[in-house]
Amino acid sequence: MKPSKLDEFPSVANVVMDTTYFGRGFGVMVFMDGLTGQTLYKQYVKVETNKSYYSGIEEISQRGIRVQSIIFDGRKGLLQLFSDMPCQMCQFHQIQIITRYLTRKPKLEAVRELRSLTLMLTKYDKQTFIAHFQLWKEKWTDFLSERTVSATTGKSFYTHKRVRSAYFSLRRNLPYLFTFEDYKELGIPNTTNKLDGSFSNLKNKLRNHNGLSLERKKKFIDEFFKA
Repeated sequence: MKPSKLDEFPSVANVVMDTTYFGRGFGVMVFMDGLTGQTLYKQYVKVETNKSYYSGIEEISQRGIRVQSIIFDGRKGLLQLFSDMPCQMCQFHQIQIITRYLTRKPKLEAVRELRSLTLMLTKYDKQTFIAHFQLWKEKWTDFLSERTVSATTGKSFYTHKRVRSAYFSLRRNLPYLFTFEDYKELGIPNTTNKLDGSFSNLKNKLRNHNGLSLERKKKFIDEFFKA
């Protein structure tokens, strides 16, 4: 029997969802309301899967909560599952992705400019960011297309593979980086920061209780994330 909607649950929610791990094969997947910070649902997982996220959203809906949007970290495949509702990719996660590709202190001018632009993601509005992104692309098209010939095989390959990966990541995710702006009336957050902060807080508290058994650790997490 599925649980009915509890009185303390909101009637509608912008669902922020993510997973954090406490060692190999032990993670907790949490679904939080982006407006109130209230935990709507959680489940323990060995691995993070799109199927688990989908089942979590179904569980929330069956509790009588209308999910009006989803905020996520950019996990591949999720958008296809939730194509019927507004989806916001966390802007800070996008910045982290670009940083992994470009490093924090790139030396080439084109790379420095792309990183600097990405860091403005949370400060620019949609129209301004897209305009600057397009200008960067036009300025550095030849740079992105540059190829190098291998002295060993004689075959050519893209010289700046990581920069291309960063560029295509931004281009691919761009339709979901400003959903909060497209649906201002819904009050969608542009990041998963509220949930990320809860994860950090939980792990700090658990560090003060080293040596807990798995069952006791679960009880601690259950108490922390009441849903």
